[in-house]
Amino acid sequence: MTTVGFIGSGAIGTAIARLAVDAGHQVVLSNSRGPETLADMAAELGPRASAATSGEAAAAGAIVVIAVPVKAFPHVPAAALAGRTVIDMCNYGPERDGPIPELDNRSLTSSELLLRHLPDAMVVKAFNNIFFKHLLSLARPAGAADRSYLPIVGDSALAKAAVTTFIESIGYSVLDAGPLADSWRQATGTPVWGTPYGPYSNEKGQPVGEDAIRAALAAATR
Repeated sequence: MTTVGFIGSGAIGTAIARLAVDAGHQVVLSNSRGPETLADMAAELGPRASAATSGEAAAAGAIVVIAVPVKAFPHVPAAALAGRTVIDMCNYGPERDGPIPELDNRSLTSSELLLRHLPDAMVVKAFNNIFFKHLLSLARPAGAADRSYLPIVGDSALAKAAVTTFIESIGYSVLDAGPLADSWRQATGTPVWGTPYGPYSNEKGQPVGEDAIRAALAAATR
């Protein structure tokens, strides 16, 4: 099993952590407010979970999940993430993050912006397109007829293989949707963002197969 570090432990981060613990992985949680604020969550998740600083979580994880506002990218511990497989599940929101010229003029995707801050990491975009309650409720064992797909993108075949193995272990199948430059196809407001899994009002969500995810990605415009 894998140790997964979390930089940012909000709703979606802790949903992934919960699925990871249930699948037998170790998780190390962190946030910007200090490990003491995560003690209750770590205790709830059980003995496979612990709380730490962001630097400690980055150093501990064979895979490290980044779940922070895009404006916080400069505070992500780059040195500790050198050589690591990093899952970027962040979404850009100008109303929260403030204007970021490279994203507003579309010269970069938010994942490429993260890679610029983490030049020695291997970044894979995943989990950013699904509501956290749907993520929890739609997990299915391997071979289940109603197992859902999640898209991933990245430039490192090694990192994508590691992320695919992890995602498959927590209840989902994976669609490799190409290089990191194509991560805009699953960004906020695109056809694959949230909609295929059902409305937020339906907390259980609806299973989504490979063909539907592939079609939603293809329908994206920039």
